[in-house]
Amino acid sequence: MLYFLESFRSSFGPLRLFEYVTFRSGCALLTSLLLVLIFGPLVIRKLSKCVAHWRYGDMAISQEGADLKKKTPTMGGLLVIPAVFISTILWSRIDQRMVMIFLVVLVTLFLLGFADDFLKIKYSASVRDGVPGRVKMFVQFGISLLAAYFLYKTPNAVTMQIFVPLFKEPIMAQPDLDTETVNLVVPFLAKPVLSLPLCFTSLFVGIMLLFNGLVVTGTSNAVNLTDGKDGLVSGCLIFCALAYAAFAYMSGHSLFARYLNIPYIANAGEVAVFACSIAGACIGFLWYNCNPASVFLGDTGSLPLGGVIGLIAVLIGQQLMLLIVGFVFVMEAVSDIIQVGSYKMTGKRVFLCAPIHHHFEKKGWTENQIVVRFWIIAGICALIGLATLKLR
Repeated sequence: MLYFLESFRSSFGPLRLFEYVTFRSGCALLTSLLLVLIFGPLVIRKLSKCVAHWRYGDMAISQEGADLKKKTPTMGGLLVIPAVFISTILWSRIDQRMVMIFLVVLVTLFLLGFADDFLKIKYSASVRDGVPGRVKMFVQFGISLLAAYFLYKTPNAVTMQIFVPLFKEPIMAQPDLDTETVNLVVPFLAKPVLSLPLCFTSLFVGIMLLFNGLVVTGTSNAVNLTDGKDGLVSGCLIFCALAYAAFAYMSGHSLFARYLNIPYIANAGEVAVFACSIAGACIGFLWYNCNPASVFLGDTGSLPLGGVIGLIAVLIGQQLMLLIVGFVFVMEAVSDIIQVGSYKMTGKRVFLCAPIHHHFEKKGWTENQIVVRFWIIAGICALIGLATLKLR
């Protein structure tokens, strides 16, 4: 919203700064950071009263230190998500379609996570698991699919492409109007691997929309699974959000896009402002979430933050980059899937406990060791992901 102040730069020169994405991204980060730091004590105090009233403690904590943490409130997303929303409204161009799509996804997943956390807290005696898992997954996927569809309809978005790390060319269906065929292109092969009649374009689009919906839903749940130790998820989200802010900025800058040989996406820089808002809010939240935590993120925060990170990857065609930049989240989700699948099929467990941070806890790692080491992995993976843009 403050972007429009640049139209008055002829009257006051410094207002031209509001035109630059880099300036507004930095301001967005600082704004969300300050909002969380300023309102954190009030929100935590209110949530603590709910804990005392309903006699609720976080159910995902380890036995060690339970006496200290049993009254720690969850639903920290009530602090983080409004900060992200307000900061984005202030510093991004809200007249851009893709910004509104991201804000709608953030709010809808926030409401879903809030409903889940609220049911767990308010009716813990009768509704132990909050929103039923199948219902939550169905709603998540529905929101993700609609978001992917609206991004597909947004001009210049590359949601129908998937860029493979270390390769310049994307996996895509390339229409050949001369032969009326659709060629499925694989980046490391010189020729298309498959040519289909042009009518199959709709089928390919449908498959890609389903894939992108799964990416957003999977990222949302992976971040949720990581929210199990003090500061773990918020610290990892900072690295991931900043990396994707850089991806979005470079995709939205014609010179950088041409130099790096990535698609130019007009106004993708506004999504960088959004991603920086997430990073700032997570930095502020880490102030209260570090060990010993005063508040947990909960589904209220982890579901929407994970979902919009996945949606940024979809927008710029860097879905597979999540395997690198979001490696910690992938590791957490895959370990849980392997554990559940192995137990159902063989009755045996692969890990001592899942998700994997609990496995290392059982191995004797302290909470601080787990969190800091996972932060280090997240930071290194974010740098590797950024490096792949040049090393292709």
